[in-house]
Amino acid sequence: MLLVTAMVVIMMFYFPTSRTEKAVLLAMIFSVLILELINSVMERFLDFLQPAVDPRVQKIKDLLAAIVLLVSSGAAIIGILIFWPHIRTIF
Repeated sequence: MLLVTAMVVIMMFYFPTSRTEKAVLLAMIFSVLILELINSVMERFLDFLQPAVDPRVQKIKDLLAAIVLLVSSGAAIIGILIFWPHIRTIF
């Protein structure tokens, strides 16, 4: 995840992106990273509350992971929309 973040930041300054595009990219980067941290904290908290395997806890963990996946997919789509015109001109 951090490798993708570094790649997006490098591309953000390499290609001529506007301030608005940079702001959107940074907002998406921070959104994904913050949600991933929240997901990790919640999983550890749920493991603390219920150390044994519980299908209800597993369902909550799956939903938390789905939230991160959904936001990550949205961030990838936004990144493609912003960078595709620049990448297309290279090839």
